[in-house]
Amino acid sequence: MLIRSLFLLGVVLATSPAMAAGPLQVTSQVMVEAKQRAADGTTKIALVPAHRVVPGDRVVFTLAYRNTGAQPLADLVFDNPVPKGVAYRAPVPNSPAPELSVDGHRYGTLAQLGAVEPDAVTHVRWRLARPLAPGASGTFAFQAVLK
Repeated sequence: MLIRSLFLLGVVLATSPAMAAGPLQVTSQVMVEAKQRAADGTTKIALVPAHRVVPGDRVVFTLAYRNTGAQPLADLVFDNPVPKGVAYRAPVPNSPAPELSVDGHRYGTLAQLGAVEPDAVTHVRWRLARPLAPGASGTFAFQAVLK
């Protein structure tokens, strides 16, 4: 029984991004846009956990980061592959625009990549221009559609 419990603890530690070693904690979350009817009869779009999605659903991928260390962290690059079956659309309002790639090697805007369609994007990437101070945090997010 103890061995089984230790094995399960090891699996949890190995798969939990927040438990990763080092001063940089990174977590990701996928939410889906859902229409919700307000009491006044209007309809609003809300983000809810993506427990079940179908083709055509609009989803939002959010990457949150935090420096839990005592020293600034420099030269941080967050590279996020776009899952197969998902088409990139745009950064979420108030999120910096990511650099885009169609091959995971060359990054730029869609125009710099040869005016390809957003559906061709395979990776998004953000670079922090300044070192991340101890205790500092932030988020990046982009919208996509399930193919």
